[in-house]
Amino acid sequence: MKPFEAPALPTWHVSSYTGAQGNCVEVAEGPDVLVRDTKNREHGHLTFESHEWASLLNTLQR
Repeated sequence: MKPFEAPALPTWHVSSYTGAQGNCVEVAEGPDVLVRDTKNREHGHLTFESHEWASLLNTLQR
C-alpha cells in the first residue's frame, strides 16, 4: 500500500492586466483549473477541467 501524500497546495496567479485596483480573478492551473475572486477568496473557487478552460480562453481570444 502506498503511503498517504497530501495534495499539493495550488499556486495562484493573477492576470498582468489587473493593475492597481486588484479587481480580477486568480487562477491556479494543474490537472484542473481553479478560479477565484481576488477580493473574496474565502468564498471558495470554481473548478474547470483543463480542456474546458482552454476552450474558454480560445473563445475569448477570437
